[in-house]
Amino acid sequence: VLGLAMITYAVNVFLFATGRLTLDRPPVLNGAEAYTDPLPQALVLTAIVISFGMSALVVVLALRSYLESGGDEIDVIGEAEVARRIERDGVSGPEARR
Repeated sequence: VLGLAMITYAVNVFLFATGRLTLDRPPVLNGAEAYTDPLPQALVLTAIVISFGMSALVVVLALRSYLESGGDEIDVIGEAEVARRIERDGVSGPEARR
């Protein structure tokens, strides 16, 4: 989750830096030779909203995985092991994967 957030922040800073951001320059106006480009700023605002949604999704998926498996181990149990547990214990679903 933190890695995803850090990559998102780096991309946002990169997009913001490409916008020719200068002090004391007007936004796009008729006849202005030097102006601040508003497109990268709009892209950064959109990227912030999208990254917030993605971070929330990753947190919810991690929480759901924790609640389903009863722990935070990331080892994958093979299908043969699950089938063996179903035969041995007579359980199915998430209980067989524990």
